[in-house]
Amino acid sequence: MHATLSIPDELAAILRNTPELTEAYLVGGCVRDALLGAEHKDFDIEVFGIGYEALAAVLARWGRTDIVGRSFGVVKLSTVSGHVFDFSIPRRDSKVAPGHRGFAAEFDPSLTPKEAASRRDYTLNSLMWHPGRRELLDFFGAERDMRHRVLRHVSDAFVEDPLRVLRGMQFCARFELVAAPETLALCQSISGTFPELPVERVREEWFKWAAKSARPSLGLKFLEDCGWLGHFPELRALRGCEQDPEWHPEGDVLNHTALCCDAMAELAEWRSADRELRATLMLGILAHDFGKPSTTHRAEKDGRWRVVSPGHDEAGVAPALEFMQRIGTPHVVRDRVVPLVKNHLAHLQALSDRSVRRLARRVAPATIAELCLVMTADQFGRPPRPRIVSESIQQLRRKAAEMQLQDAAPKPLLLGRHLIGLGLEPGTVFGLMLRRAFEAQLDGAFTDLPGAYRWLTENGAAELDPSQMEKARFLGAEKD
Repeated sequence: MHATLSIPDELAAILRNTPELTEAYLVGGCVRDALLGAEHKDFDIEVFGIGYEALAAVLARWGRTDIVGRSFGVVKLSTVSGHVFDFSIPRRDSKVAPGHRGFAAEFDPSLTPKEAASRRDYTLNSLMWHPGRRELLDFFGAERDMRHRVLRHVSDAFVEDPLRVLRGMQFCARFELVAAPETLALCQSISGTFPELPVERVREEWFKWAAKSARPSLGLKFLEDCGWLGHFPELRALRGCEQDPEWHPEGDVLNHTALCCDAMAELAEWRSADRELRATLMLGILAHDFGKPSTTHRAEKDGRWRVVSPGHDEAGVAPALEFMQRIGTPHVVRDRVVPLVKNHLAHLQALSDRSVRRLARRVAPATIAELCLVMTADQFGRPPRPRIVSESIQQLRRKAAEMQLQDAAPKPLLLGRHLIGLGLEPGTVFGLMLRRAFEAQLDGAFTDLPGAYRWLTENGAAELDPSQMEKARFLGAEKD
């Protein structure tokens, strides 16, 4: 531990050269992450034996202070080198009203470190580290729990804040933890308080799950084990939805989905993506089979009765939208997830230039490259079947790359300004011609602007007068 927790030199100098910060401890996530061997970039410091106003005055010697966190006893220090550190004084939290925000904070500089640590949610977040003495304070067995990969609550005060359950979901997924039975029981006991949570806080925890997970399935297992899966009916419906054992030996749709999410988290392309794209891809694979509960039945196929789910890709759009609304997904992510769900079986269709162009258009604002990652994770989530990327996905990747459509949808070649240049007036016919031209472009009728003008002379006769026709013919020919 002593060798693994390092802090910026600037912070070390501030703590070392400020007598009022003698009893300052690093707390929370940075200590936890250091113990787990993970990167720790955000540093929260709790200072004992000093009041809020005095703390703000002391820190002002080292840079700009921001006291927007006054109600939480937090002072943000922005140093001249660009670092931002959160300093706080210990507080007691009292539950005074329902909901995540229903707490009254009482600041008490005389609080002991153990008393301060006792208000944390889970033991892994209750650790404290004194950088000067290189001393780890572990009052609640956090090191033991982390060594055994156990998520355990600190005290019975856990039940006062339902958000802690969703935090447990993303902690299990990020740090590969399994919750202690007594912690699951407490979570179960407050299941009815879920409606108290503001949607923006629900979104925050789900997006940490979606963007930071090492084993996303452990977060889903946590929700199911503590009885909170029912708050997300689109997920709950997957449990018990059967699949054909020949193609899905892993079990029901929830098992498959959990394994697919784990597969996504293991893909190098996912791990190297930015946070928004990781969240988009993870939510896409989470929701990809939301249409199966409404479409799955038994039917005779190839001479025997089999479990089938025809049209589940299309049927998954509505529940995917409902789930994303439930967790407050922003439009920029939602609009990319929906076409990933709707088109996740596109690799099973016949492959041609025309089909790739149209697929790139259908999947926008997501991309074919992103869709192929969802398809790959879908195929990998069927153990003990081998993790092999099918030839159909590989062909789609190659074809899209050859056509330079792997990362963007085709854009119209013929634009309004081109029609205006021919002398046409914007209007109903104007828009109709542009739509027809783009459809023809997607079908491969032309691949450049001169080709678009030639197409106009052959297909736009009803809308073009002779002089316009001649000009289009000239523009189509002069660049040959």
